[in-house]
Amino acid sequence: MAKPESYGNDRVFAYLRLESAPDRAQDAAVEALEKAGQPVVHIAVQEPYAIGEEFFRWEIATAVAGSIIGINAFNQPDVEASKIETRKLTSEYEAKGKLPEEMPFFTGDGVKLYADARNTEALKNGKTLAEILKTHLSRAGAGDYFAVLGYITMNAENEAALQGIRHTVRDTKKLATVLGFGPRFLHSTGQAYKGGPNSGVFLQITTDDSIELPVPEQKYTFGVVKAAQARGDFAVLAERGRRALRVHLRKDVSAGLAKLQAAVKQALA
Repeated sequence: MAKPESYGNDRVFAYLRLESAPDRAQDAAVEALEKAGQPVVHIAVQEPYAIGEEFFRWEIATAVAGSIIGINAFNQPDVEASKIETRKLTSEYEAKGKLPEEMPFFTGDGVKLYADARNTEALKNGKTLAEILKTHLSRAGAGDYFAVLGYITMNAENEAALQGIRHTVRDTKKLATVLGFGPRFLHSTGQAYKGGPNSGVFLQITTDDSIELPVPEQKYTFGVVKAAQARGDFAVLAERGRRALRVHLRKDVSAGLAKLQAAVKQALA
């Protein structure tokens, strides 16, 4: 948890407190939030096995919140839209042996940047990665959120780097921030990103797979499927008019993420 000054005034906090083994440091951090005027909902969890009760509570809460902000929690039309775009791309690969060509609007600083025509028009005047990120992040205002969509290997090192980016944006701009690894997030928060209110600013991160594993009885590999899922996801975000930017890293993901972290810090300095 961050210090209270890292949060805007559009938040509500839920504190699930394990009564059988309370975390005193967490208690103090939550108390600091309340003293700063942030609303905190306290939920006492008596022992670890009571977590099932919380699953049930938050399933209901998700449905209620969805009904208020316009997300269908009992269907996934916007997830299906991404699947349709992905299938178009994998079908083209089956027919032609390659995915459709893409043209980055920026190449430099060890990355390639992609966006749809509308987002490209808004971002294309930046001369460096940091300048483009500054413009992109400046499009987020009060009540908006920032989402990091990582289509890269989910491991501790990569997660730490992406969390660093998320925390920099949160602490500097006071925005609500989220992080998900693709394609797994598509079936949870992905529905909110595309079907909910247009209040998200998205940074999608992709890379070329270093190891290609074949898909049985198909021409394409799992790397091609992942690339198609990322491109399909971005296409639907763009079609919904979302503020989105895709950063494509080289195969040295660690070096690419380090450059991206540094560029985000420079953009927000």
